[in-house]
Amino acid sequence: DGSATTTSATPESVANYLAQHAQSHACSTLARRLVAIDRAHAVRGLSSPTDSPLVRTTLQGIRRARGGAVRQVAALQKADLLKMLRGLEGLRGLRDRALLLLGFAAALRRSELVGLDVTDVCYVDAGMVIRLRKSKTDQEGRGREIAIPNVRGPNNPCRALKKWLEGADIREGAIFRRISRGNTVLSQRLSGQAVAMIIKRRAMDAGLDPRLFSGHSLRAGFVTNAAKRGATPSSIREQTG
Repeated sequence: DGSATTTSATPESVANYLAQHAQSHACSTLARRLVAIDRAHAVRGLSSPTDSPLVRTTLQGIRRARGGAVRQVAALQKADLLKMLRGLEGLRGLRDRALLLLGFAAALRRSELVGLDVTDVCYVDAGMVIRLRKSKTDQEGRGREIAIPNVRGPNNPCRALKKWLEGADIREGAIFRRISRGNTVLSQRLSGQAVAMIIKRRAMDAGLDPRLFSGHSLRAGFVTNAAKRGATPSSIREQTG
């Protein structure tokens, strides 16, 4: 009706909303509400409060207090990934395309994705090499390298990452960053929770059920699709670390 506000909701108001409904709503329902709030802000070009530490820790606290079983998330199938990539436009589109393709092709955890810096990427003739300085299974920080080959067609992870970095004019520091409501790329890197929200939002835009997907869906999707193609367990382990 044209009366909708153009002001972002505050993290405090969203956290209060979660707390008020902690007993009456399932954690999965609250998570879906956050996806909807995030989407409502995105379509209006507003900064989303769902990325804030206050909102994330509030939901985490509710989950711990409820102690319910965690719903098993789905591995992202290649066909569904392609649906999520359609129609991505603007700076957010460039960022989300690069994030989805790189996370899937390299089987990265969300913490590994948001931890990447420009200096962790080396472009070679055949594609690029990503260096993980530390990961969940590498607590000593020795690091490992992941090769990402060039592929034909519009969904080349190497080309998608280059386009994002060029479009956002990122030359150093964090690769995947927050974007303000004024469409300005900020210096702050995305959080792991923000990656999960992006995956859910793009799934919802593609007509998929966002409840089935999480930040782990990209990594699980690589493993599932590689196995379907006949990849050996050892080659999958080599890619996933």
